[in-house]
Amino acid sequence: MAEHNDLGQFGEDLAISFLEEKKYKILQRNYRFQKAEIDIIAQLENTLIVVEVKTRTSIAYGLPQDFIKPAKIKLLVKAINHYVETNNLDFEIRFDVIAIHKNKEGVFDIEHIEDAFYHF
Repeated sequence: MAEHNDLGQFGEDLAISFLEEKKYKILQRNYRFQKAEIDIIAQLENTLIVVEVKTRTSIAYGLPQDFIKPAKIKLLVKAINHYVETNNLDFEIRFDVIAIHKNKEGVFDIEHIEDAFYHF
């Protein structure tokens, strides 16, 4: 799993399984708008959840969620606004992060951070 994209794909697959187990409905994966990409758009009751997945093989350089910068957050907001308008949706919107990293035993730990950042 040396390739960066393979690791990202693997992380997204883990995140989707994790969310589906918690009864989230996956609406879209890798939604692109202009320069933005939303890893996962999910729904739980009347909330639309934008999920940014961060996967790392090590946390030596920081936690996966620490790599989400304000510019990325702006792009996510733009993209979900477009998605909502295009699909004429009326939902509460929440931004979550799923941080995945390999622990000392070589097993991937999943941390789900709900309402990871405020978007207004």
